[in-house]
Amino acid sequence: MFPYEAGYAESLEARRQVTPQVTPQVARLLTVIEDDMNRDELQSALRIKDRKSFRNLYIKPALDADLIEMTIPDKPNSKLQKYCLTVKGKSLLRVKNTVERENG
Repeated sequence: MFPYEAGYAESLEARRQVTPQVTPQVARLLTVIEDDMNRDELQSALRIKDRKSFRNLYIKPALDADLIEMTIPDKPNSKLQKYCLTVKGKSLLRVKNTVERENG
């Protein structure tokens, strides 16, 4: 994308806002979330068995960075709890996909 093309400034700003705080684990998590998914579905998609490390390395950092959100925020331990991408998380994925296309 060139500086004079439509969307360049927005893309550049989005990269600055969301890229620095994303760990490789969180980046992987974001790429597998489809609509609303529960913990088991996410762990299975990522092929991670240990619940504690999944929570500490993937879910908690993504929640803290406001990249994912709980579908039942008032009951974080609910067996019905699911996770979905936030607007910020969706924006990061768009930027990531754009950068990957540009870099080939």
